[in-house]
Amino acid sequence: MHLRSSHLVGRDGEVTRLSRATDGARAGRGTTVFIVGEPGVGKTRLAMHTAAAAAGRGTRVLRGRGSAVGPIVPFRPLAEALMSLFRGDGKPDGTALGPYRAALGILIPEWGEPDSIRASVVVLAEAVLRLISDIGAGDGCLFVLDDLQEADAETLAVVEYLLDNLDDQPVTLVATIRDEPSAALDLARNAARRGAAEIIELGGISRAEVELLAASCLEADPGDLPTAALDHLWHNSAGIPFVVEELLQAMLADAQLTHTGGGWRMVGTPRADLPVALVRSLAGRTDRLGPQGRSVLSVAAVIGRRFPLSVLQRVTAIDDRSLLSHLHAGVEAHLIAPDDTAPGWYAFRHPLTAEALLVGLTPGERADICGRAADAVQEGYPGLPGEWCQVVATLRQTAGDTAAAVRLFTEAGCRALADGAATSAVALLEQAERLLRTAADPGLRADVLVALLPALAEAGQFDRALQWADTLDHVGGDDLDAARGAELHTRLAKVAYLAGRWADGAAAVAAARALLGPAATDEQTAPVDVIAAYLALDMPGQDRMAVAEDLARRAESAARRSGLPMVECDAWQVRGIVARERDLDEAKACFERVLSLARQHSLPMYRVYGLYRLGINDWLAEGDTRGLDRAREHAVRVGVVTMVYVIDSVLALHSVLRAEFADATERVEQCWATVSRLRLAATCRYVQATKAVLAAHQGRRRYMEAALAEFRSLGGELAAQQVLAVGMARVLCALLEEDPAASRRDLTAVRAFEVENPTTFYLSGTHGLELLLDVLALLDAGQRTQAWERYRVISAQSVSRMRWNRQFVLLAHAALLGAGGRTDDADAAMSAAEQAAEIYPMARHLGLRLVAPPAHADGWGDPVGWLRRAEEYFHQAQVPAVASACRAMLRQFGASVQQRRDGTGRVPAVLREHGVSAREFDVFELLRERMGNDAIATRLHISPRTVEKHVASLITKTLQPDRAALSRYAGTVLST
Repeated sequence: MHLRSSHLVGRDGEVTRLSRATDGARAGRGTTVFIVGEPGVGKTRLAMHTAAAAAGRGTRVLRGRGSAVGPIVPFRPLAEALMSLFRGDGKPDGTALGPYRAALGILIPEWGEPDSIRASVVVLAEAVLRLISDIGAGDGCLFVLDDLQEADAETLAVVEYLLDNLDDQPVTLVATIRDEPSAALDLARNAARRGAAEIIELGGISRAEVELLAASCLEADPGDLPTAALDHLWHNSAGIPFVVEELLQAMLADAQLTHTGGGWRMVGTPRADLPVALVRSLAGRTDRLGPQGRSVLSVAAVIGRRFPLSVLQRVTAIDDRSLLSHLHAGVEAHLIAPDDTAPGWYAFRHPLTAEALLVGLTPGERADICGRAADAVQEGYPGLPGEWCQVVATLRQTAGDTAAAVRLFTEAGCRALADGAATSAVALLEQAERLLRTAADPGLRADVLVALLPALAEAGQFDRALQWADTLDHVGGDDLDAARGAELHTRLAKVAYLAGRWADGAAAVAAARALLGPAATDEQTAPVDVIAAYLALDMPGQDRMAVAEDLARRAESAARRSGLPMVECDAWQVRGIVARERDLDEAKACFERVLSLARQHSLPMYRVYGLYRLGINDWLAEGDTRGLDRAREHAVRVGVVTMVYVIDSVLALHSVLRAEFADATERVEQCWATVSRLRLAATCRYVQATKAVLAAHQGRRRYMEAALAEFRSLGGELAAQQVLAVGMARVLCALLEEDPAASRRDLTAVRAFEVENPTTFYLSGTHGLELLLDVLALLDAGQRTQAWERYRVISAQSVSRMRWNRQFVLLAHAALLGAGGRTDDADAAMSAAEQAAEIYPMARHLGLRLVAPPAHADGWGDPVGWLRRAEEYFHQAQVPAVASACRAMLRQFGASVQQRRDGTGRVPAVLREHGVSAREFDVFELLRERMGNDAIATRLHISPRTVEKHVASLITKTLQPDRAALSRYAGTVLST
């Protein structure tokens, strides 16, 4: 007979629902199903039945379970599930995952790189999603996570990310959860409420199904079971399959249920109280193993639901033969089983078994076993790798060794933070901090807080971290030395910087300096100075750059003398950012120093930073993206996924500036699809700003405004990317609409924002395009001296020599030289401007259109040729306002003008049906803005009389009663 049923009894409806879910994944319709129920009700059995059925149909099955050892083991269920991919044939190589392969190194050691960077939880979740979707292509993937209520916060975060993004993936996620209050159960309920997951509430089986289950265990027909036995099983199991099997085994072991030649019969009356019966059943089965056998399993239960043979032997001090004999007896009694996933390990068959054994121990016995187990683990696993650090911390705590427990919880928290499990790190470190609240050990408490503050920041819990500001000086009473206190305040200052809380950061820096005093060492002052430099760089103020540079120089010098390479790298980055406004070559030297230090001290993240900042330098200087490509390749290799998307967003903007609009559109959409899912706030804003610039550079105001609205919804109005969104989008769009007044207003807004909120976005127009417009306006007003003065101020700045800005600065110079009669010099400056603008076709032709009128007036250059080139470009680019302006100016210059009669493609079908012409449609578009005839005439470079004729024709053709109605109609048509 079988002591466990070989059949799944009474779950036909649930099996059908799960089968439907797995079939959907095979068709590319992913879903999530949570199986919820009390212990022993059969959640795991149902999940395993589903897995076996799916595997039989060719579906790839991955399985992991909640942490069975220790209080918190970050990512344990995910790692266990994914590691199964590397057993047997068909191992994935992960090459299709790009940068996400390195991000998975924390879960899949085979993919870890020596210098890879630990990814954020969100990035890791995206990596898991991509991997399971890739292996599920074709026959689908079933991802089973058992006992999710025991999982860590980071695993739950990954699960939530997965279930929110499985809709179009070939993956079914099935997770089992106890119906007891837990974060996992809250996650399941919330997901079900928003329609992102399905919940199967698993209850007890019926009386008839209890009979079927018992008969299956006894290898008998259902009718053969005595009525008294069935009554006992039904009334005392509440239909819980595990309890049915335990009670049945107890009846067999106590010879209360026996088999004779005539079949099964009852002898005596079993006990009726369910909890007592169950505990008594388990206790009775362990008692039959003898005192030593029961002691062995009790020790095992203290270690965890899974336990290694080597540790168990050290704690029990039993010889090999006797220990194996007891374990084999436990296996025969169906209490434990070898763990197939880890040689030399065993596991309890059900958590209730371990729990029942623990109930039987007195507090003193448990404390004694915990102390001995902790000693055994530390002896058997030097350095306490992996999960053992948390295990021993808990054992030491139970044994009453508070100081040792605190140190281990702190170490475990630091490891969790290094592995990207910030929430678990916070939980572990706060556990250590709570243990110390009554202990007089200021140094140890400071150690905990030094780790806790950055962990809170990484977990996004900035407010909780900053709440420590008023208590840091009292964490150890008068016994905490000043240097340690200053270190705490410096950590808090960094938290404030990351949170954008500059005032709090400055206060923390001031507190650190006050504690250190004038006799502070370089090693103490360098970290304070470098975070103060970063704060100064972002804080509003006219002297921010000078203050930041002074602080960075001090920090770099002190860090170099004290051997603090990471502080030194940070200081050189600040120096390079500051130097960029002054001299690109000087900035380049600073960033090369970062790169050199990173290589010298094996700092992979700083190497990525160095390569990225050098790449940005080359891009700003000459529009050269090769450095960015190198930085991206390195970021991919070491798994810095967030930096990959930062670089991708810059490359998308580069494509926009090069007027490679199809490529830019693809880059923007691909980048947005991922960064929005990853919730990378700053990069999301940058991508939306780039999307607005993309629309603006094509003269598509409606799409630009939609992107800007999305940008504002992401907090863009107060973000540094605001200057990009306005300066490169609205300003250029207004120029492409032939509305210079609007472009000047927008540039004024950009400059005002930059004064109040200094940024390091240098292509916003205030260092190039604005100069050109100012010079042209001043020359038109006859104010040549003022124009030259404005030119000298801007052109003297390093930022004006960046290639995008340089083209406009050179155009301004050419106009000034031409206005002064220096035609040869003006021609040379114009040639240099065109060379600078060669990679920016839209800007190049816009520059030709802007400079042609003064060139014609002052008699230099080739204004007619420039206008012909610009008109052809903007006609082909479907930017009618500029093309029309170019044709109007050519007519004014007495030049022949090519007739354009193919503009009707721009006219909406509803208007073409009314016979509206392309020229009438130009007027129709501007009527939406309630512009008068004179304003429209100026914008389109036609006479007011012509505008009046077009308006009258439009009223007649569209059957509108008057001009106001026509304007409203234009708004309706153009908004659809």
